[in-house]
Order: sequence, then C-alpha cells, then structure tokens
Amino acid sequence: AGFGPPFALIQGTLEAQGTPFNKLPLEDCPILRRGSVALIGSGPEFFISLADHSEWKQEYTVFGSVLPEDMNVAEKIAALPTLPDVWNNVNVTVLEKPVPFLFRRINKSSQD
Repeated sequence: AGFGPPFALIQGTLEAQGTPFNKLPLEDCPILRRGSVALIGSGPEFFISLADHSEWKQEYTVFGSVLPEDMNVAEKIAALPTLPDVWNNVNVTVLEKPVPFLFRRINKSSQD
C-alpha cells in the first residue's frame, strides 16, 4: 500500500465491456515518471506509477498520464485497505475490493 513496497505503483487490468483486448505492440518508451500510465508487456495489465522509476529505463509502453491535479486520487486508491499476497516470489499488497475507473483521451487540439 502507499508508495510501496515493492514498486510504488497501482496495477490493474484493462477490460472493455464485452470486447476482447487486442494485444498492443511494444514501443520505445520514455522514462517512467510519477503519474505515468504504462502497459505491462502488451497488456491488458497496466500500472500507474506513484513515483519516478528511472531504474526501469525504457522497458514499458507509456500510453497515458494522470493529470497532476488528480494524483491525489491515485494516492487515495493506494491508501485503501489491502491484503498481503505473493506474485512470482515478490511480496505485494492487493486491494481488498477492486476499484473501477475510466480512462479517457484528452484532446489537445482539434487535430488530435
């Protein structure tokens, strides 16, 4: 919970209502920064980074970001009640109850 351990991130799964997820190609990516939203592999799992992760170099496809004024919402999600678990020999914490949320594209101009 919070900013770790182990990785200071919130992980989730993209699910479209009744639509299968099509794997996406991996891309060369920027360094992960606080608020980056990135795919794990080619999806559908993703994470929101709660801290900078320059140590991960350019290993993840960043497809979005949390607006700075909304990072408090991500931090509140990370502070919700959790249960301990182990994933691939890594101790993690898992939310007691799933939290659904919506991704939305923000157009910067009429040509985006």
